[in-house]
Amino acid sequence: MKKTVVVLLFAFVLAVAISPVTAKDLKIGFVYVSPIGDAGWSFAHDKGRQEVDAMPGVSTSYVEAVPEGPDSERVILNMARKGYDVIFATSYGYMDPMLKVAKQFPDTTFMHCSGFKLSPNMGNYLGRMYQARYLSGMVAGAMTKSNTLGYVAAFPIPEVIRGINAFALGAQAVNPQARVRVVWTKTWYDPATEKEAAKSLLDVGADVIAQHQDSPSPQEAAQERGVYSVGYNSDMSPFAPKAHLTAPVWNWGPLYTETVKAVRKGTWEAQALWPGMEKGIVDLAPFGPMVHQNVRDMVTKKKTQLVSGTETVFVGPIQDQKGELRIPAGKTATDQELLSMTWFVQGVIGTTQ
Repeated sequence: MKKTVVVLLFAFVLAVAISPVTAKDLKIGFVYVSPIGDAGWSFAHDKGRQEVDAMPGVSTSYVEAVPEGPDSERVILNMARKGYDVIFATSYGYMDPMLKVAKQFPDTTFMHCSGFKLSPNMGNYLGRMYQARYLSGMVAGAMTKSNTLGYVAAFPIPEVIRGINAFALGAQAVNPQARVRVVWTKTWYDPATEKEAAKSLLDVGADVIAQHQDSPSPQEAAQERGVYSVGYNSDMSPFAPKAHLTAPVWNWGPLYTETVKAVRKGTWEAQALWPGMEKGIVDLAPFGPMVHQNVRDMVTKKKTQLVSGTETVFVGPIQDQKGELRIPAGKTATDQELLSMTWFVQGVIGTTQ
């Protein structure tokens, strides 16, 4: 009898030990800079969160519209204190607050989006959105009639500047006469301000409006004036179907799910992740019906080359606004040069301040 009980007890313990349902459930937190209903940046991140939430043994939660600075530190700290296993902070201005909290909770995994700082338990990540920006610039350059492209931009940080430059290079590749006018809003999400900025660009002759903003307001301004637009973050065509040419879009699901899997397996390491179109993290939204077939074919061919690695975006010769050679002929910009880019290419009208 005793031997039978011992055997059964051992079998039960073994079954419990190998059963996947007894693995510790992971709590995953997300911090967003804008509302998830913005149709833009936070909306795209939340779609990725939903893929994580569908994973077995995982629960997620989020806090939206968290300002950069002290408020973000408070939110991140609150999640860490509540025992969250992984925390994703999804805005550039969350970097230093997250780093501060990460030092206090060495057993928690922290991931910061769009920054550059690392610690033993804090990694960073972004995608090579400049690839899709270049492709959208090709579309804009081919479709403009005035040769003036407007760009409503958030903050003058390398991520945004790099995207503007890629957009301009794409436009100039198909239309050497194309120029890109930039207006800074100094906001990530402010629909009214973004719309007014777009109108100011339309007033000086822009007939395509692009953006690095989180709302579809610039697209709506373009449609109201009867001109074209290029969205960002997600397919914004429902907001301006008569204007929307395409959009560089994010697909965060693969990166988020792979990160959570790595944490669960114990293989996660703090590193800087910067995948591109080859990983499906960034892409181009479907073309609007007004985009000519020859433009579609040209852009699709270039996309294939970017995905395969046979072509790249920032290859010289590339000059800045003053005509100074920044990237010599035949040379490809290094990741460090791209990540620290603070200058505009020739053909961009505006300042980096």
